[in-house]
Amino acid sequence: MKNSLSLWLAMACLCLPTFGQAPPESIDFEQHIRPLLAEHCYECHSEKSKPLQGGLRLDSPSMIMAGGDSGPSFVASKLDESLLIQAVRYKDPNTAMPPSGKLPDELIRKFELWVGAGATMPNSHQTAKIQHAIDIEAGRTHWSFLPAKLLPLDSIDPIKLQGSRAQRADNVIENRVDIPIVDKLDSMGLSPAPSADRRTLIRRLKIDLLGLLPSDEEVSTFVSDTSVDAYDRLIDQYLASPQYGERWARYWLDLVRYCDTMEEWADTIGPSYPYRDWVAQALNEDMPYDQFIHLQLAADQIPGAPAKDRAALGFLGLSPSYWKELQLPVEIIKSIVSDEVEERVHTVTSTFLGLNLACARCHDHKYDPLTNADYYAMAGVLSNTKPVDVALSEGVDAQQVVEARKSVKTYEAELQKLAKSEKEEDKAKVQELQKKIEQAKSIVGYDSLLTPGVKDARLEVRPADGGAHGSKIVFESDLKDAAIEIRGNPNKLGASVPRRFVSVLTQASVAEQRWSAGSGRYDLAQSITTQSQDLVARVIVNRVWKHHFGRGLVDTPSDFGRQGEAPTHPELLDDLSRRLIDQGWSLKWLHREILLSAAYRREIRLPSQTDPELRYLSAYPRRALDVEAWRDCMLQVTDGLNASVGGPAQDLGSSTNSRRTFYGLVRRREISDLLRLFDFPDPLTHSPARIVTTTPLQQLYVLNSRFMLERADALVGRLEREGIVEPEARIKALYRWLFQRDPTEREFAKLTSFVTDAPDPWQLVAQTLLASNEFYFWN
Repeated sequence: MKNSLSLWLAMACLCLPTFGQAPPESIDFEQHIRPLLAEHCYECHSEKSKPLQGGLRLDSPSMIMAGGDSGPSFVASKLDESLLIQAVRYKDPNTAMPPSGKLPDELIRKFELWVGAGATMPNSHQTAKIQHAIDIEAGRTHWSFLPAKLLPLDSIDPIKLQGSRAQRADNVIENRVDIPIVDKLDSMGLSPAPSADRRTLIRRLKIDLLGLLPSDEEVSTFVSDTSVDAYDRLIDQYLASPQYGERWARYWLDLVRYCDTMEEWADTIGPSYPYRDWVAQALNEDMPYDQFIHLQLAADQIPGAPAKDRAALGFLGLSPSYWKELQLPVEIIKSIVSDEVEERVHTVTSTFLGLNLACARCHDHKYDPLTNADYYAMAGVLSNTKPVDVALSEGVDAQQVVEARKSVKTYEAELQKLAKSEKEEDKAKVQELQKKIEQAKSIVGYDSLLTPGVKDARLEVRPADGGAHGSKIVFESDLKDAAIEIRGNPNKLGASVPRRFVSVLTQASVAEQRWSAGSGRYDLAQSITTQSQDLVARVIVNRVWKHHFGRGLVDTPSDFGRQGEAPTHPELLDDLSRRLIDQGWSLKWLHREILLSAAYRREIRLPSQTDPELRYLSAYPRRALDVEAWRDCMLQVTDGLNASVGGPAQDLGSSTNSRRTFYGLVRRREISDLLRLFDFPDPLTHSPARIVTTTPLQQLYVLNSRFMLERADALVGRLEREGIVEPEARIKALYRWLFQRDPTEREFAKLTSFVTDAPDPWQLVAQTLLASNEFYFWN
């Protein structure tokens, strides 16, 4: 008899997904590291250095990695072995840098955090070009700031487009999305791969749109449906499913650093999930993207917006809060508050505009036409915004409810102390407290749902009362513009900057406009979708494209500035962006347009030397499931998925939690083991892309975790519940459920031999198939 454990291990080694290295901590190279290099190092270590010192250039990621005459600049995650860290620490006078003097400790700490977290840099080989003075007019000529243009269809070969749904015999062009793609492939001498088979298409489409596998019956129906609109109808069917919103809302939550458990010192008490559910519902309803933006920034200020849409304010209300120890002096607390504002500026501008305005906090942006004044114009809006609980029911005063609940909590604590007292005066106090509780609970909406949002209020840091040591924080209703913090120091202020939009994105006719209606959040929202509508459309089109193809037309989804990558197909990006606006900002229209293309339907092929990363879409790239879809599909095929929609988050570590991973509990500062192991983004910061990793811990999880063992048992239980007893029938059923196909002769023979020789083999077979590459790589 064969050794069943040895066979299991051999099968596992062949089938286990090869999940790179653990994701880095939250420190951004462009925001925190490159500006330091530019200010302190480029004079001697850049393309323009004459002479170049030590053979070391620090003005591009590839040059930084290559190092200089002394060797590599750093060893990722190893501070003491990194020459860069040794230099800035000033331990050896012969190698200490910069030569002008040791950097402040807080700047050295940034380098240490960056290298310690793996020294992550953008995938860019271009050299940094420092701008010594910002020319706004010249800046407006950057490709992403120009008006988006439609494809010039009049000049296109008629064979390529005969109406909006043209087809060529070779299936190279299905709609106008394919035209610039095919032109690029032709210019590179590349032939596109043929269309994938229908089984592959339906699997790709359902996982892509819903994050779930099609059933064997669904696949059979689609494969046998020969009508010309079968694929179109399938797209519409999946886009109409509530599971579409769950799937695609998670991508949005990555950008806005969503979490269910905020900091214990946060000002709000309501749960976060109404924002999560609002995003999913908005996507399901195909809310126009411009309205989607407006509500997240200013739902409380938009005339006629229903109370339920105040949940959208969680975009700002769920911003990270940094601990402020009020025993510390005012100067330190002000710095912490300024860091919070910087984080909000970073998230707002990166998410909607694909630009990181936070890089201009201390000085004009080194590379993009974003001024120091632009930063404080935006900071003025967000520094006049306070996180508060908001009510989702009409006629409910959220702040009144919060105060009433706090009072009831205090009264109930006092009642508990008096509960066992027999003293007459205590009994009288009990009655009085009970009346106070009843009165507090009688206010309108006492039991209504509250959730984190924002309101207009200005935070001020002042010295503690009475000359005591420390600080105090107060919120004022009179709103003010933000003053420039000299070199980012909130204790050294310059002139105030009127609240307004980013200069380079503002049309000349409104250049002198300043926002004075409240904090300016509504003005900001409107400016984003009018003054910069073409840029905003390009950014969201690119994000959607990225999630359909694994990478965007622009490979830096939150950097559309000069340091970001240029688009591979600029005409396509422009055409889709312009038409998205013309289609009323409908994201479902955008999905359909992409999914109906021949490029999306191509089969998977190995990359060619001409297109080694498949950036030019000669074939469809092989992609792995993200952690949410991977867990959900395992629950689905084992008949364990609870499809209920909305509501409070549940702990993913609980064996009784069978809801979609979208509803799993996300703690801001301590995410679950499952999410942490499988590339879930840091909920402390804006995350434009997940860093795909492969680690031994992931493979150990697949082999030994309770969840995997439970799913394997559940899969065997499904066989038993459906009365499938014979080994041959069981093997075929498992392949049909997991892969929607029959096993090959080789697969069937190996598994038949194993289940015949091994005692009690089915749990091992089930776990092996669940852990297989085919289950993990889905398209």
